[in-house]
Amino acid sequence: MALGYKARKRLAILVLVVGLPLYIIAAVWVVSLFNRPPIWAEFLVYAVLGFLWMLPLKKVFLGVGKADPDEDEANYPHDPAGKYALKSKDQE
Repeated sequence: MALGYKARKRLAILVLVVGLPLYIIAAVWVVSLFNRPPIWAEFLVYAVLGFLWMLPLKKVFLGVGKADPDEDEANYPHDPAGKYALKSKDQE
């Protein structure tokens, strides 16, 4: 079942606010179980772990920063005064 735009957006926020800090704590804990490696190796481990967390969640984050495809374009983004509306060169 595919997630809708709003569900993906909420899930992405939940992952970033709750899941990512828990993943960071777990990664630091796992690395601390071993003897301290050289600084370059430790950096490499953290870089790989920093990349791996997003691979299973790629579908959740795709398109979250874009406009809701189901929303009426006239109402998105909400700009009641029209201050930020795109204007043609004739209107300037």
